[in-house]
Amino acid sequence: MLFNSLEFCLFLPIVFLLYWFVFQKDVKIQNILIVAASYLFYGWWDWRFLSLIIFSSFIDYGLGVQLGKTENQRRRKLLLWISMLINLGFLGVFKYYNFFADSFADLLQSVGMNADFATLNILLPVGISFYTFQTMSYTIDVYRRKLEPTKDIFAFFAFVSFFPQLVAGPIERAKNLLPQFYTQRHFDHDKAVDGMRQILWGFFKKIVIADSCAVYVNVIFADSAELSGGILLLGAILFAFQIYGDFSGYSDIAIGTARLFGFNLMRNFAYPYFSRDIAEFWRRWHISLSSWFKDYVYIPLGGSRGGKLMQLRNVFAIFLISGFWHGANWTFIVWGGLNALYFIPQMLLKTNRNNLAIVAQESALPSIKEIFQILITFLLTCLAWVFFRAPSVKDALIYIGNMFTVGDGGFQTYIRTLKLSGNHLIGVAGLILLLIIVEWIQRRKEHGLEDIKWPQPLRWTVYIGLTMLILYHFGDSSQFIYFQF
Repeated sequence: MLFNSLEFCLFLPIVFLLYWFVFQKDVKIQNILIVAASYLFYGWWDWRFLSLIIFSSFIDYGLGVQLGKTENQRRRKLLLWISMLINLGFLGVFKYYNFFADSFADLLQSVGMNADFATLNILLPVGISFYTFQTMSYTIDVYRRKLEPTKDIFAFFAFVSFFPQLVAGPIERAKNLLPQFYTQRHFDHDKAVDGMRQILWGFFKKIVIADSCAVYVNVIFADSAELSGGILLLGAILFAFQIYGDFSGYSDIAIGTARLFGFNLMRNFAYPYFSRDIAEFWRRWHISLSSWFKDYVYIPLGGSRGGKLMQLRNVFAIFLISGFWHGANWTFIVWGGLNALYFIPQMLLKTNRNNLAIVAQESALPSIKEIFQILITFLLTCLAWVFFRAPSVKDALIYIGNMFTVGDGGFQTYIRTLKLSGNHLIGVAGLILLLIIVEWIQRRKEHGLEDIKWPQPLRWTVYIGLTMLILYHFGDSSQFIYFQF
C-alpha cells in the first residue's frame, strides 16, 4: 500500500480510530492491531511477501530468547551467526543472486570462457533491505548485551512490521523503538498535531516536488546521448531534488504517522543540501542507514583507529557496502566509491568534523564562504547522483561526459520538456525555491512545518495552500524510489 494512495487515505483513519477509541486500554491488543494493520499494509502489494517477514520475525525472536538463556560465548556467537546467515541469505537470494550470477558469467566470458548460470525469475520483496537490517540490529544488540531480549512476541512482531516505517525506513534500532511497544501509550494532542504537520510536509515534498521533477528527469535521462551539457546539468539537479523530496518525504510521512500512534521514530534527514562538505552531507542524509553502518560495520572494522591504510580500507568498505545495499547494480557501487573518494581528503586532513553545527547558526543568512561551500558540495553530490539514476555505468559516463560539452544540441527536445503532463519547468523551479526557503527558515527544526508560531489565519492559509497543491498533483503521483531497495 502506498502512502500516496486513496487506499492509505482510508486505511490510516480506520486504524487510528480503532487504536485510540476501541483498544486504547490494553497495550497488548493495541500491539496485535498494529501487527494486523501492518501485515495488511505490507501484503497489499503481494500477500506472498508476508511469509518472509513473518519467518524473519520468528527466527530473530527465537534467537533472541536463546541468547538470553545462555552465557556460553561460543553458543552465543553461533546464535548470532545463524541470524546473520538467515537474514543476509534472504537478501542474497532475493536481491543479489542474479547480480552475482550475471557478473561472474561476464567475467568468465571476458577471458574466453563460456558460462551460462541460471538466474531466478523472482520479485524483489518490498522493503526487504529495511526490515532485515532492523531485525539484525535487535539480534546484534542482544548479543552485545546492550538490550534485554524480549519475551513479548506481539511487541517484537509489531517492532519488525510497524507499518509507518516498514518499507522505506527510518531503519529503527531495537533499543529505541522496541521498548515503546511495552508501555501504555496515551494520546497526546500536541504530538498528534505535529505529526499531521510533518505528514503534510512530507506529502508536499513527495507529490509536489519529487513527482514534478520526475517528469523532466525521466525525459532528460532517456535522451541524454542527444542533449547538451546545460540540459544534462539541469537533469542532474532536478534528480537531486527528486530523490530528496521522494525519500525525505517518505520519512516525514512515516515519522508523522508514528506520532499519531504515540511513537517516536528517529530523524532520517536534517536538510542535507545545506551541507558545507561531504562529511556533513552524510551526517544529514539517510541518517538511520549511515548510523547503522557506522555502529555495526565501520566501528567493528576499527573505525578511525589504526594507521592511514586501515582508515582508508574502512572508509571504502562502508561506502561500497552502502552503495551495494541500495541495489544489485554496478552503478550503486560506483556511486558509493565516488562518495568515498569525496570523503577521503577530509579524513586525511582531519576536517571531516569541522561542520557539526547547522549552517549560519547565529545568523539569518549564510556567509559568502558558506554559500560557496554549499554549492560545491551540492554539485559534487549531483555528479554522484548521475550514477545512482543511470541504468548502467556506461550510460552514466556518457551522461557526465556530455554534461561538460557546450552547444545547443537537443534544444528542440529541451523545448518539448518545458511542458509535460500539465507541468511547466518555471513552475517546478518556483516550487523548489519554495522548498528551499521554508527549509532554510526551519533548519533549526526537525521538519519544515514544526512549531510555526504564526497567527492562526496565516497558519491555516499555509495548510490549505499546501493541501491544494498536493491535490492538484495527486493524480500524477508515483511509487517511492526507495521501494526498490
